[in-house]
Amino acid sequence: MNLMLIPLVILAGMGLSLEAGLIGPLGTEVGHLWATLSIFGVGAVLTGLLVLFFSPRNAASFTEQPGWKLLGGVLGPVYVVVLTLATPVIGIGMTMIAILSGQVAKSVLIDHYGWFGTPHKKVGSDRLLALLFIVAALILIAWG
Repeated sequence: MNLMLIPLVILAGMGLSLEAGLIGPLGTEVGHLWATLSIFGVGAVLTGLLVLFFSPRNAASFTEQPGWKLLGGVLGPVYVVVLTLATPVIGIGMTMIAILSGQVAKSVLIDHYGWFGTPHKKVGSDRLLALLFIVAALILIAWG
């Protein structure tokens, strides 16, 4: 495992909390869908520039991919709309731990069954205990 990726992923997670802190109030002011569009509009322009300058020239095209691989593009806006709705009401901490709970629970299932072509990793007691601790954190933050 490349341990250098872990700090990078932690920083990306911090970025999601920052995004929630920015988009929640923006959604309250301009509307949740406009706020979501602003996030994806800016992101699309920046990603387009990255693709233009850094994308490998021999990469497979979208038309060669099965449709189910492109469903992640549908899930992103749903996630951001939920952020804009939930963050002003329940706060960033509660929103993020609830998202984390869902992510870890689904990730454990995906790993266990090897869905989407991912490596198969059996769910053991250590992973279930970790999930239990995250759910406990969700409950503690909800009560706080």
